[in-house]
Amino acid sequence: MENSGSILVVDDEERIRRLIRMYLERENYIVDEAEDGEKGLELALENDYDVILLDIMMPGKDGIEVCKEIREQKTTPVIMLTAKGEEANRIQGFEVGTDDYIVKPFSPREVVLRVKALLRRSSSTQFVKTDNTTKDMLEFPHLLIDNDAHRVLADDKEVGLTPKEYELLYFLARAPDKVFDREQLLKEVWKYEFFGDLRTVDTHVKRLREKLNKVSKDAAKMIVTVWGVGYKFEVASE
Repeated sequence: MENSGSILVVDDEERIRRLIRMYLERENYIVDEAEDGEKGLELALENDYDVILLDIMMPGKDGIEVCKEIREQKTTPVIMLTAKGEEANRIQGFEVGTDDYIVKPFSPREVVLRVKALLRRSSSTQFVKTDNTTKDMLEFPHLLIDNDAHRVLADDKEVGLTPKEYELLYFLARAPDKVFDREQLLKEVWKYEFFGDLRTVDTHVKRLREKLNKVSKDAAKMIVTVWGVGYKFEVASE
């Protein structure tokens, strides 16, 4: 049986690492472990993992710092592990590019389900495909979204996006000029039950614009803020 992918688990509690590992290996994932942020960062940058599970509260380099440094070089999907009452830290996590979070204490089965969901989203979107005989592609001046290959090109240069950034861009681009408020975006783009701070949307929009802007200022301008309401995707005119 083929392996399902490779996962890195970074947590200073050995009991938690072993438990997560056991359940993931049952699903045929290859699992690496790190007991602190420094080692976790080293492994994350040296290897191409499919998902990284990252504890927020660790001695030394915490999960926020690790995620921030990973994001400077890679778009590997990251799930943050947090304790109850760490809402401020979770918001910080989203601001540095976390794709999802799981609150401790958690069920190991929940971890497996979240990993599978994130892997599905990073390899193919959950939105309805267009006609199966045609290529699923959104093409605009300065921007091309190839949904079959899960790639984004701005002025013919590839833009590296996290799964959540990609989903957000794809969702907006599927309905040009339609305005979505933050609550709608949380519901539609963050698929499972997610009662997060609305700033999560703002943070992802900001990061998405910054990444597009590095490659194409024209592409970045297509994500428009509608003050007092939310956001829309506006097709640039030639």
